[in-house]
Amino acid sequence: MPKMKTKKSAAKRFRVRPGGTVKRGQAFKRHILTKKSTKNKRHLRGSANVHETNMGHIAQMLPFAGL
Repeated sequence: MPKMKTKKSAAKRFRVRPGGTVKRGQAFKRHILTKKSTKNKRHLRGSANVHETNMGHIAQMLPFAGL
């Protein structure tokens, strides 16, 4: 059997929190910020949780994360 490997792109984007939830960065905050309102950009600050419907995909990409 071949080795199980972690998707390194996913490992750089996601962190598993102690409660079992997965932390992700907010999208739409990288470029073309001039046309976005200040309120919109303020709400995009910080991190967010991965939705539970996507947790199966995250568990496949991070097999050693304990999900």
